[in-house]
Amino acid sequence: MIDHIGFPVSDYVTSKLFYERALAPLGYALLTEVGTNEMGAPAAGFGIGNNPDFWIGGEGGVGNPVHVAITAKDRGAVDAFHREAVAAGGNDNGAPGLRPHYGANYYAAFVLDPDGHNIEAVCYLPA
Repeated sequence: MIDHIGFPVSDYVTSKLFYERALAPLGYALLTEVGTNEMGAPAAGFGIGNNPDFWIGGEGGVGNPVHVAITAKDRGAVDAFHREAVAAGGNDNGAPGLRPHYGANYYAAFVLDPDGHNIEAVCYLPA
């Protein structure tokens, strides 16, 4: 079980605003923000309830992009994630829809964040 994930972003303010908007349809909110992390840069923790399990840090510069998949409560949340993420400046990397090669009910959408990280929302529930 994963406790949390974090990765650096090149423009902290832009990325923080992107994730606040893009993750809201999935029930995520900005839960905590620290002025400096262990790398001496600001960091933002997003999550549901009291658990910030998705972190970005303003260390600047990124190497290879990462892929993060976040579970959505239903297909409508996947659709809303994609819509909001693109409206917030993300780039479409796969419109909402079934991906039967991953599973019969695998409904997902993919967006590249401002640094090119591939962010996915996925629902495994039937329609």
